[in-house]
Amino acid sequence: MWDNIVEAVGQKLIGIDYTQLVSKGIGVLLTLIIAAIVIRSGNFIIQRVMEAQSKRKFPMDEKRINTLIAILKSILRYAVYFIAIVTILDTLGVPVSSLIAAAGIGGLAIGFGAQNLVKDVITGFFILFEDQFAVGDYVSIDGITGTVQDIGLRVTKIQGFAGDVNIIPNGSIAKVANFTRGNNTAIVDVSVAYETDLDKAIAILEDVGQTMHEDRPEVQDTPQVLGVTELGDSGVTLRVIAKTLPMNQWAVERELRKRIKEAFEKEGIEIPYPKTVIIPQVKKA
Repeated sequence: MWDNIVEAVGQKLIGIDYTQLVSKGIGVLLTLIIAAIVIRSGNFIIQRVMEAQSKRKFPMDEKRINTLIAILKSILRYAVYFIAIVTILDTLGVPVSSLIAAAGIGGLAIGFGAQNLVKDVITGFFILFEDQFAVGDYVSIDGITGTVQDIGLRVTKIQGFAGDVNIIPNGSIAKVANFTRGNNTAIVDVSVAYETDLDKAIAILEDVGQTMHEDRPEVQDTPQVLGVTELGDSGVTLRVIAKTLPMNQWAVERELRKRIKEAFEKEGIEIPYPKTVIIPQVKKA
């Protein structure tokens, strides 16, 4: 029995055209090498072209250029992969035209399951061309806040303050707050005791604001004292606002609070805080 099996296998092996098999293997290998070269060369060309765009008379914004580079590289990669796969199948003798026809028939059924994918891709293009946000922008997307790391055809990656990376499908993006476009506003509320001379306190705040504007270039205008915003349980709240360069509002707020505290201490103005008064019990005779 074993002799018959060995003989049958030998006949099969003899019937194989090894020359054709090697030829197909070399063709597949060449296709993969060419695909890798095209992707690397294409990425290099995209990088150089976009960098040249940034040096023109009317350059594009750097963040928008980085976003376009990521998108174009992604499109190139997917296109080369598709062409390489079709070429390899054709080299191996697979009827590609029949597969494409079958894909056209089955595409309708698959399309229902790929609706979210199509939606993600279309939304990704709208995000890019409408310039809603770009790589490097500080944004809040549907409650997720952080810096845009990458914008792809299908997903957007947001890195949070703690370093966590959130991957958001483009099709699910409904609301975007971009904190990087235009000036921001620093808002500082400070409380003073009810016994405080409010006019004096407001004058001190205005002096602190003027000094901040002169010392810190990120403060675009002299901070404004809006006046009393709240009458609290233990003090009166005054509000100061300042226009700042994008992403500088938090640093300006911290510096304003520090300078206001120092100025109030120097002028003897009390910042109220909760106090506990203990009244000793008088013993009856």
